[in-house]
Amino acid sequence: MSKPIIAIVGRPNVGKSTLFNALAGERISIVEDHPGVTRDRIYADMTWLNHTFSLIDTGGIDIDSKDKMLKHMKEQAQIAIDTADIILFLVDVKQGLVDSDFKVADMLRRSGKPIVLAVNKVDNFDKYMPDVYEFFNLGIGEPHPVSASSKLGLGDMLDSVLEHLNREEIEEQDDDRPRIAVVGRPNVGKSSLINYMLGENRVIVSDIAGTTRDAIDTEVVYQDNKYVFIDTAGLRRKSKIKEDLERYSIIRTVAAIERSDIVILMIDAEEGVTEQDAKIAGIAHDRGRGMIIAVNKWDVIEKDNHSVKKYTNRIREVLSFLPYAEILFISAVTGQRIHKIMDVAQTVIQNHSLRIHTGVLNEILAEAVALHQPPSDKGKHLRLYYITQVSVKPPTFVIFVNSKALMHFSYQRYIENKIRETFGFRGTPIRIYIRERKN
Repeated sequence: MSKPIIAIVGRPNVGKSTLFNALAGERISIVEDHPGVTRDRIYADMTWLNHTFSLIDTGGIDIDSKDKMLKHMKEQAQIAIDTADIILFLVDVKQGLVDSDFKVADMLRRSGKPIVLAVNKVDNFDKYMPDVYEFFNLGIGEPHPVSASSKLGLGDMLDSVLEHLNREEIEEQDDDRPRIAVVGRPNVGKSSLINYMLGENRVIVSDIAGTTRDAIDTEVVYQDNKYVFIDTAGLRRKSKIKEDLERYSIIRTVAAIERSDIVILMIDAEEGVTEQDAKIAGIAHDRGRGMIIAVNKWDVIEKDNHSVKKYTNRIREVLSFLPYAEILFISAVTGQRIHKIMDVAQTVIQNHSLRIHTGVLNEILAEAVALHQPPSDKGKHLRLYYITQVSVKPPTFVIFVNSKALMHFSYQRYIENKIRETFGFRGTPIRIYIRERKN
């Protein structure tokens, strides 16, 4: 299940970044004692009571301001609100209930999203509780007293967040269609690819980079199977971001990857694989998604008999952490090899959910150990007792050993390669965890 997104919003200088840092467990956002410091969103993952979700920190919302920067911050916050599953609305008990709070509350109500109201800077509950009750007048539910700087009251606030998350999870469980996120830098051809598959221009296609701001879900039926394609706004390097709004495309791409089973990373054949492509691929890899790399615009490249091999080697070199990824050379305009994407996607989806019987796994493990003896140190030998698969999406295995310290990463990689040689697992990462057992 994808990580839900929680957006922290409110007026400037109510302590959003301080709360974000307290929840994220590290100092990620810049915290200063004057409004407007947090101009760009920051996001981080956090866990509460075995629930993991992504937090977004936003710039302050000043509804009436004519200042250009504050207007941009309001637009950023609106995108975060649109992207979020739940909104954490933060107000300031020491400033009290002000007219701007009502205006922000009206803006949040129009979003139709669940809202949790948190009253910040309540450093003394006995002293400030009468002032907290004043925020009932906003009409958006019970106000939760918190102190972001002192980390007080955060548990009760997060419990209220979880109540909304549980409702969202129940609604998601009914949809079992595989989800495929199409990601990449702007103007690489993501929308053109989906349009070609659909045979219609359902997604806006333009030569202007950044046309697609929202993540758009589109159903594709292939060989009587239904799939959901998620088209996303492209990611740019920060140095090339001209509009503040573009920065929120990163959130949408991360959110799309979170919601997906597999990812199609589109690379521009003319520009080649870039550092930004590697960052996008890294997000998908870290989250255990299946991976297809589609090199688009292959029709405009001057080629010889070695072009595919050279390009493939270059991709493998830059994206060395994705040796399992499938690579296709396509043209979303002419349709070259587009049909192969769905064939490969079906294979990757199956491999991403593949479960291997424990007995078979242990036969492979025994054979691997016989072919290549485990390492030893100072006369102590590594012993591999047992392997079992504990989950899928991605396939995840646990190996029980006598000493974790003796399990060198190179031997673990050797075991992974043996598993891949036997079962393939094309297009999907696999996870291997080592557990120590004395007997």
